[in-house]
Amino acid sequence: MAAESTRHPAHEELTKRWADTVRAARDGEGAPGPGPGPYGANLLDRWAEPRRRYHTTDHLLAVLDRVDVLESHGERAADPAAVRLAAWFHDAVYLPDRSENEERSARLAERALAELGVAPGRTAEVARLVRLTVTHDPADDDTDGAVLCDADLAILASPPAAYAAYTAAVREEYAFVPDDAFRQGRAAVLRQLLDLPRLFRTSYGTRTWTASAHRNMEAELAGLTTSGI
Repeated sequence: MAAESTRHPAHEELTKRWADTVRAARDGEGAPGPGPGPYGANLLDRWAEPRRRYHTTDHLLAVLDRVDVLESHGERAADPAAVRLAAWFHDAVYLPDRSENEERSARLAERALAELGVAPGRTAEVARLVRLTVTHDPADDDTDGAVLCDADLAILASPPAAYAAYTAAVREEYAFVPDDAFRQGRAAVLRQLLDLPRLFRTSYGTRTWTASAHRNMEAELAGLTTSGI
């Protein structure tokens, strides 16, 4: 566990939210598994790794908060506990120079949740949702996927200054990539997102975040293109 002086300001809140989510996920499933504390501490340590710049504890907290926002606006997932667990695990393994982060994060979820006594069906759903964040393209009837993906992508709809801070943090995570290669890769990601039939899949996300997100991404893509793509 991280030393007290290096803990995120919301460490205690996140620790409680993790324990509450695990309890909800195990509710009614028979004998409880081990205490969730060490597992939550391990996850928070992962999210606080010093090499991270965007995929940090702040991002975890923001995704969890947006899941709550969506739920408060009637965007009810089929399995809210699975969605919240998937938020905890979706970037638990994050190495910017690797392409299998989501797969490794999903496998971590499968191991940890089985040990925690979460039912196999719910564990499988969490792993599926983590893997879904590769494409952020859930099926039309996938309410769990819609809530998780919208919560994860809501950063794209930030006010301009916050969006600029987000893109700067992403660039810092990829500091080892030369500028030309980074611009090409980042432009490909933006084009993939802009080409989705619907960027946000919940009604609230579509209504509230789409226009701002498209403006931000189109402006960023234009800047990358001007820079030589």
